[in-house]
Amino acid sequence: MGAVTPIGNDLATTWDALLAGTSGVGPITRFDASELPTQIAAEVKGFDPTKYIEPKEIKKMALFIHYALAATHMAVEDSGLEINDANRDRVGVYIGSGIGGLPAIEETAHKVAAQGPRRVSPFFIPMTIVNLASGHAAIQTGARGPNQASATACAAGSHAIGDAFKIIQRGDADGMIAGGAEAVICMLGVAGFCASRALSSRNDDPQTASRPFDRDRDGFVMGEGSGVMVLEELESARARGARIYAEIVGYGSTGDAYHITAPPEDANGAVRCIQAALNDAGMNPEEVGYINAHATSTMADALETRAVKTAFGSHAKNLVMGGTKSMTGHLLGAAGGIEAIFTGLALYHGVIPPTINVRNPDPECDLDCCPDTAREVAITAAVSNSFGFGGTNASLVLRKFTG
Repeated sequence: MGAVTPIGNDLATTWDALLAGTSGVGPITRFDASELPTQIAAEVKGFDPTKYIEPKEIKKMALFIHYALAATHMAVEDSGLEINDANRDRVGVYIGSGIGGLPAIEETAHKVAAQGPRRVSPFFIPMTIVNLASGHAAIQTGARGPNQASATACAAGSHAIGDAFKIIQRGDADGMIAGGAEAVICMLGVAGFCASRALSSRNDDPQTASRPFDRDRDGFVMGEGSGVMVLEELESARARGARIYAEIVGYGSTGDAYHITAPPEDANGAVRCIQAALNDAGMNPEEVGYINAHATSTMADALETRAVKTAFGSHAKNLVMGGTKSMTGHLLGAAGGIEAIFTGLALYHGVIPPTINVRNPDPECDLDCCPDTAREVAITAAVSNSFGFGGTNASLVLRKFTG
């Protein structure tokens, strides 16, 4: 696993901060946001791309690619997987992003307006398109197996991991580098979400702005970063004595076919998605102990709660349904990658991260969200949910590895 997040530039720092209930939200520093109703975000802090990328290559890539390559480097190193001539054709890459290189698009548009089209960099297109995170990761690692990218909004990271899981399952690869990356904290990105009234405007108290399941939530907080994991076919991992954090055993993917930004009131798409993932895993709802919810700190939190109650029936009251975006903000296309990592680590360590900032619980969000304090719980299976604009849904089922 590899992570670059608003609460840490590596996996260990991020996990420790998550368990401590640390908020990564603060005033926007990337640009002057004083004219916007939202002036806060969950920015990555102190990130040094030269640790992972040759200095001459950095300007050829957008920031989301920097984050993806850092997380990829950490994940491959953490996995102990040596990618060489003997196996490189059997190792692939699948990294998703919701938007890609929006800051580079914004910067280039300003340059064209001020100086004309001849000032456009020859690297402009490859630095901005979504699949170049996977492309650069493959070049850097030498992985020559399936190379793909998902662009399914806030479900992109989860779809990438789920599709990579299926690639291995059907025998097209033995290993996949998979996850999500996003970096769109720029004037265009924030202004666009402000225009759709999606963001919190709790500018006077940034660290409490992201508050899933709270009655007073007023929108999500934009985050950025990358979460990447190495998936490997079980016997391949066993043969080389790999440390295994968890098993991915189920994947569901559905569409709402309802609205470009809002789920239906019955949350039918989310219900079917969770059920599909459980069916794919061959697992009963009662076997699941933890859900890392999509939980964006918007009105949709109540609909996700409704979906979980429908999908899990009477067992829902026994679940812990946590919202880690309360600390990281919403990493958009990277959210599914980092939250699948959080879910795997919860299983591995037997610790469920808290949900912070739930001061006035919404009566419609009445499941156990593990408020304020991390909890040691011996769980054997967990679900990670991601839902995106356009009505696209993804659910992953992970199981504790017992040998």
